[in-house]
Amino acid sequence: MSEQKKRGEQTFALSTPPTILGFANVVGKKEGEGPLCATFDIINPDTSFGEDTWERAERTMQKLALNKALAKAQKTARELDLLFAGDLLNQCISSSYAARDAQVPFFGLYGACSTMAESLSLAAMALDGGFGSCTAAVTSSHFCTAERQYRTPLEYGAQRTPTAQWTATAAGCVVLGTEGGGPRVTHVTVGKIQDKGIQDPNNMGAAMTWAAYDTISAHLADTGRSSAYYDLIVTGDLGQLGHDLLLELFQRDGVDLSGNYDDCGCLLYDRQAQDVQCGASGCGCSASVLTGYLLRGMQAGTWQRLLFCATGALHSPTALGQGEAIPGICHAVAIEL
Repeated sequence: MSEQKKRGEQTFALSTPPTILGFANVVGKKEGEGPLCATFDIINPDTSFGEDTWERAERTMQKLALNKALAKAQKTARELDLLFAGDLLNQCISSSYAARDAQVPFFGLYGACSTMAESLSLAAMALDGGFGSCTAAVTSSHFCTAERQYRTPLEYGAQRTPTAQWTATAAGCVVLGTEGGGPRVTHVTVGKIQDKGIQDPNNMGAAMTWAAYDTISAHLADTGRSSAYYDLIVTGDLGQLGHDLLLELFQRDGVDLSGNYDDCGCLLYDRQAQDVQCGASGCGCSASVLTGYLLRGMQAGTWQRLLFCATGALHSPTALGQGEAIPGICHAVAIEL
């Protein structure tokens, strides 16, 4: 009989935790002007990335991130057993067209801004299950493609509300293997859909906060760990409003996260110097922060235990027009040295 990996209701403990062999990111001009600029591999001042459409630019970002991560892992695309990738666009076109060029076995995913945690979870679980020896997880977002799909094209010049967040133009990739040293993915907590009836597409941080609260609570209960076990718990991308609300929710439970909690949406930009309202959002936000600031920090010994909790607002303009609210999702990945 195989070993039971499930812990509690939502968490899976990986018996042979995969190693992070390589990671890389690609960002645009605005992200390169922010406080994390030194942690990015490729900063392109031309947000079109030399392409004639924004959608093709985002595809190029994914290819650059994957190739850079593979090079750092000293692997080739042919050595990948599985590629897990996703983005914000309909039919995940950034991921599928990038994978078309890579010619590797491919799973296309959609978890909105939670996609980095979703893809990383599945890539790790596949290796732990014996379904290969090398996998990759990649995701991206682009400010211009997201605005065109979810709100209004940039040419309309729509005014942004104070609760809005700025979709990151960024991509991130992690390559995992069954051998090697370095940080390992040890636990995965799969989130449940949470819906508190929020219908404002310019306040997605609030819509996602409840999912982050539910998943982190489940992870701690399932593993028997306290929040203090982790050097850093990071959500993404709640922005400043969601960040503050999450602290308040845990404070009601008698849990003080203020000493070891942060949010990718608060980290990526300088909210005082850059006009981003409540902070960053988009698949590429948590992906670029993870594959830059966070994993580099682990390599440097800043943190030994990280709980990465990417959040997603499963927003559909069509569903909103039909009176639906914005459901949220959050997946948590424990990364430990």
